[in-house]
Amino acid sequence: MPGREVLPSTVRRSPEKAQRTWAKTHDSAVETYGEGERAHRTAFAALKHEFEKVGDHWEPKGRKGPSDRQAAGGGPARRAPTAGGVDANATKEHLMQVARKLDVRGRSRMTKPELVDAIRRANDRRTRKARGD
Repeated sequence: MPGREVLPSTVRRSPEKAQRTWAKTHDSAVETYGEGERAHRTAFAALKHEFEKVGDHWEPKGRKGPSDRQAAGGGPARRAPTAGGVDANATKEHLMQVARKLDVRGRSRMTKPELVDAIRRANDRRTRKARGD
């Protein structure tokens, strides 16, 4: 199925460039791997190199590159925890700005890994709310 027809809701609420990136990568991955989870994972991996999840949508990152250890290592044999679209490689200052935008409580006392986890949880809550879950 063409990527435009299976865009995840978080990507649909994102800028057009994010939608194009996801759809184009998905379509290419379907040609290579076939329809399914692997094509979706590949599309999200490409998206995470230029965008980060903020709330219930994706926003451009200030820099291109992997967003977390899993994206940097890659490959099915090198499974590492993902940050769920949070740019875990960003500076603490950037993470504080995102946390402020999402109104994460207690952010000023959090370490960088705690900020990443709190932002991921806030993103998940906003996505569930946007979907009506």
